[in-house]
Amino acid sequence: MKILSIQSSVAYGHVGNSAAVFPLQRLGHEVWPVLTVHFSNHTGYGAWRGPLLAPEDVREVIAGIEDRGVLGEADAVLSGYQGDPAVGGIVLDTVARVKELNPDAVYCCDPVMGDVGRGMFVRPGIPEFMRDTVVPRADIVTPNHFELDFLAGRSTSTLAEILDAVDEVRERGPRDVLVTSVVHGDVPEGRIDVVAVSEEGAWAVETPLLPITPNGCGDVTAALYLAHLRTTGSAPTALARTTASVFAILEETLRAGTREIQLVAAQDAIADPPASFEVRRLR
Repeated sequence: MKILSIQSSVAYGHVGNSAAVFPLQRLGHEVWPVLTVHFSNHTGYGAWRGPLLAPEDVREVIAGIEDRGVLGEADAVLSGYQGDPAVGGIVLDTVARVKELNPDAVYCCDPVMGDVGRGMFVRPGIPEFMRDTVVPRADIVTPNHFELDFLAGRSTSTLAEILDAVDEVRERGPRDVLVTSVVHGDVPEGRIDVVAVSEEGAWAVETPLLPITPNGCGDVTAALYLAHLRTTGSAPTALARTTASVFAILEETLRAGTREIQLVAAQDAIADPPASFEVRRLR
């Protein structure tokens, strides 16, 4: 595929496009990274340097791609953290233009807003903008459990409640939903679920919960799920391959004892995902 990825970038480490581009390329896809920021490192360190790109600069880069006459060749648009509604508006304008040129193209949105224990960590107004404006325009969304609850406007603690919440989000527009970091009453202690729902059904994969929470895993997950879903047309296959690769990345990161995900060291598990976990059908 050819994927237009509009995300942040860091020189050191792996978040945003710096987490998404290499795995997609390792799978054989062409990626056009459009940067929304270019920082020295991710903000989890508490200090960083580098520019936040002006929304019009982002628009200019995309316009330059269209000037080459290739924007309609994009098979997908991928977006992650959106720190400014103006940038979000440019992403949606770009999605509309790509789909006008290529009606088969899809938009995958990772609705980055917050997480359990941290709450919302984006600017005020961004969560509502994501829920009301961005997510309804997406074909694929990849929230974590915390973000799913916000998008659906409810608290979920059972698998049935989680699936109901996903159905509510899907009714607003997205065909495919991948929910990460899912905890419910049937998940044993020390384990965690990842749930995928499409028009064909719903599936889950249970993995061990490793004692690390490095930045960038959500960015990798969204990129890999988009790639595998589009190339195989199968949500359970995409779920199996994505969870296997991400778990291998986390294992390698834990072994290395670093706070930066080990994409390069785990690249073989990205290019050829191991058959690590059973996919169970939920409905």
